[in-house]
Amino acid sequence: MTGELIIPHDAPYDLIRAAGGIVIRPVANGRFEVACIFREARGDWTFPKGKLDPGETFEQAALREVCEETGMTCEVIRFAGTTNYTHRKGKPKIVAYYLMSVGTGEFAPNDEVDELVWLALEQVREHLTWDRDQELFDLVVTMSEVRAQAS
Repeated sequence: MTGELIIPHDAPYDLIRAAGGIVIRPVANGRFEVACIFREARGDWTFPKGKLDPGETFEQAALREVCEETGMTCEVIRFAGTTNYTHRKGKPKIVAYYLMSVGTGEFAPNDEVDELVWLALEQVREHLTWDRDQELFDLVVTMSEVRAQAS
C-alpha cells in the first residue's frame, strides 16, 4: 500500500475529488515512456483521471480511472502528488495522482479519451496542455523511481 491522501474536514463542501495516474512503461536501454491522453471534447493533452465513486479511496479511483480511460490494468508505484484548481463548472477540485507501471491491456478510443501516446520522458512536459500537469510532472521526474529508470 502506498498510503492514502486525507482531505481535511474543513475542505469546501463542494470539493470535487478525483484521482489519476502517471503511467510508465519500460523501453530499451533502461529508459521508459509515459502515457499521455488526448480528450477531443476538452481539446487537451493530460494524464488519465476521473472522479471518485462513493466509498472509493483515491488510490482505488486512480487505478479504476486509468483502466477505464486507457484500457490498461496498472500497478501503483507510489503517490506522485496533487493538482488543485477550479473546475470548469466553478467548483474547487483536487486530483491525487499516482505513479504507475503498466500491466496488461491495450488502448482503444472510448467515450472519454480519443488518443493515447507514449512519450519519452524528455517529451512529456511540452506535450501537456495544462500548467498544473507540467508542474506535477516536474515533481515526478525528481522521484528516485523515475531518476533510476531515466539514467
